Amino acid sequence: MRERGSVSIEVAVLAPAFIGLMVLAGVAGRTAVAAEAVESAAHDAARAASIARDARTGRAAATDAARRQLDWSGLNCAAPPALAFRGSVDGTATTFAKAYASAPGVPATVTVTVTCTVSFGDLRAPGLPGVPGSKTVSANFTSPLDSYRSRR
Repeated sequence: MRERGSVSIEVAVLAPAFIGLMVLAGVAGRTAVAAEAVESAAHDAARAASIARDARTGRAAATDAARRQLDWSGLNCAAPPALAFRGSVDGTATTFAKAYASAPGVPATVTVTVTCTVSFGDLRAPGLPGVPGSKTVSANFTSPLDSYRSRR
């Protein structure tokens, strides 16, 4: 009968470890979901930009497509997502605008990078050190411009 109370001690020792494991699973899961959402947003943004006829319209279309995709996926970035634009002409890196200014028949691409900071503030458990407050997730996607389409 000397083992009385041993279950209480085991629960007291194992409960923090179990809670920590659950928080870690939440952080890992949210990071994976965020990475997938940002990847999809970058894909949609690059595709929307690539079908535009000029850089200004391409930026607007890409920004709108990325925001719609992130809203649809339910990802709440800590701040508005950041988009970066770049291009290439005939395999040489250049600016986004110069990709649209390339001559017809010359291969050109546009690349959109989407960056979002995902907050883990609601997953924090008191007394659990090392749980990050947020994580920055970034993805980029490149889409070709139609080589024989008129551009402005």
